[in-house]
Amino acid sequence: MGQFPTPDVAVSERRPDGGSDLHLELTGGGGARVRLMRALREAIDSGRLAPGTRLPPYRALALDLGIARNTVAAAYSELVEEGWLTSRQGSGTQVAHRAAPVEPGTRRGPARPSRLWIVHDLMPSSPDAAAFPRSSWIASARRALVAAPSDAFGVGDPRGRPELRQALADYLARTRGVRTRADHIVICSGYAHGLRLVCRVLRGPVAVEAYGLDIHRSILTEVGLTTVPLMVDDHGARVEDLPATGAQAVLLTPAHQYPTGGALHSERRAAVIDWARATGGLLLEDDYDGEFRYDREPVGAVQGLDPDRVVHFGSASKSLSPSLRLGWMALPGRLVDDVLAAKGRRELWSGVTDQLTLADFIACGAYDRRLRRMRKIYRHRRDLLTALLAERAPHVTVSGIAAGLHAVLDLPPDTEQATLRAARRLGLAVDGLGPYRHPGSAMPPRDGLVIGYGTPPEHAITAALEALCLALPDPPEGRDAGPGRAPRGR
Repeated sequence: MGQFPTPDVAVSERRPDGGSDLHLELTGGGGARVRLMRALREAIDSGRLAPGTRLPPYRALALDLGIARNTVAAAYSELVEEGWLTSRQGSGTQVAHRAAPVEPGTRRGPARPSRLWIVHDLMPSSPDAAAFPRSSWIASARRALVAAPSDAFGVGDPRGRPELRQALADYLARTRGVRTRADHIVICSGYAHGLRLVCRVLRGPVAVEAYGLDIHRSILTEVGLTTVPLMVDDHGARVEDLPATGAQAVLLTPAHQYPTGGALHSERRAAVIDWARATGGLLLEDDYDGEFRYDREPVGAVQGLDPDRVVHFGSASKSLSPSLRLGWMALPGRLVDDVLAAKGRRELWSGVTDQLTLADFIACGAYDRRLRRMRKIYRHRRDLLTALLAERAPHVTVSGIAAGLHAVLDLPPDTEQATLRAARRLGLAVDGLGPYRHPGSAMPPRDGLVIGYGTPPEHAITAALEALCLALPDPPEGRDAGPGRAPRGR
């Protein structure tokens, strides 16, 4: 009989009786369990072990590697806990089914950690991609292409197609209270693109909300503009502090403050317009998810109070898909030429066929039907999130849920990073609240998570939210963990 291979050499299984053949190299420092876990992680991370691959039983792998059976069992168990493997009675141990590794910088918002393998995506950026209205979009594309004039297929107009600009002018007036004309609308490839264009015609400091997307602050600083933070509370940004900032423009999310969730109070809406009129300042209004509201009446756009002092930004990223790369700006008339000059003489960003399709999609009523349908779906998901938290983690408060596709979970002090690590071990992609805080803000830091419930497909949302509850910190000493959730003694 041959000798067992030593743990420091490559081995391949030669048995025909169970599991997949493996090639593992148990090299490096540490005990046998540590080396085996490292070898399995490398094989999975590199793609050599595909999702669903069945691993050998404990005894068989232990015999081939010349290590104890209990060592293999312990390594398997720990990798299951980390989310690399799955184990079910009667099915053995398998490589977990995972999405592709996430590359940093591919999402609107704080970058995810590189090489994170995701089972459930709860990042607050996207709608449910599986719910994209393919049939009705194709129908609109057919109609739009048949009806399109020949000049639509020539050099693109940087203003955008007139069909879409007129459809948007009508739609925004009807649903958001925006007062504009088609010739004051400029099409862009999304909010970030539009913001870059407008920033190129701004001068002086720009006030921003103390909590907001760092990528938007970066856009401002990249063109040489200083950002000054405004504190936020349950009623949105504290615009009464604007005069003291010396800002010449202010960037706000009035309908649903991002990410904390409050709507700008009516008195503050009037106050920011008064400030703009008195100083010649400009309000940049990011209306990123104004269509999705649940527990309150629709909040109209601030732009309707004074179209000459507000740039109103919108996009199809939340309502349809970020992959369309379609956004729009309703500009004060005096800024149109300057923004077009910044954009260039030809349309280099937004495809004409998608513009024509969206124009038809809006005009035929499909856009309204889409929003009504998704509003019901997202409200159900929001309700499921709040119900699970009330049952499993009643010590965690949730806010910002009257509208939008995300919620903020306030955590006990100094628990945000540990919670993010726990979430990653469970295969969850989630955002911490910390990166949203302006580094120059006087507001005290808050520990929390920003949870997007729009991205998971309908069949996976319950499992995603249940996994989230498992990642949350235990209640403070003396408080009940809630039914179905035992303290873990961290």
